[in-house]
Amino acid sequence: MAEGIMKKFYGIGTYVQSAGAKGDREIDGFAIAVCEELEVELSRHQSRGFEELHEYGDHLSSFDLIVALTPSSLAAVEELTRVYHLEVEHWPIDDPAGLGESRNQKLDAYRHSRDQIVNRLIARWGPPVHAV
Repeated sequence: MAEGIMKKFYGIGTYVQSAGAKGDREIDGFAIAVCEELEVELSRHQSRGFEELHEYGDHLSSFDLIVALTPSSLAAVEELTRVYHLEVEHWPIDDPAGLGESRNQKLDAYRHSRDQIVNRLIARWGPPVHAV
């Protein structure tokens, strides 16, 4: 969600790549649905793990900033980047996976996490350049 929203808000002038402690490949359908509400298209996106970044031509040392959204991602990033000079921020975003029993409750949990990401992006980089 964070990569798609960042690109929607601020365009492609900044290189953004999402990765996690583990690469699940498939994007959760609830994440796709709540991002579509902001006109952010995620259905073709695939998540990847930190180890896979190198396979795609990226290396953690080439980034200026890494934002970790979960404690497990933060721990992995701190371990993988301990010898690099780059900035690491932790944005504690609630993990919506597994929350809620009904479809509407699940969507609400994902909306909450999406909105946390939106608020963090705006706090860090200002109002969106591209209207949503």
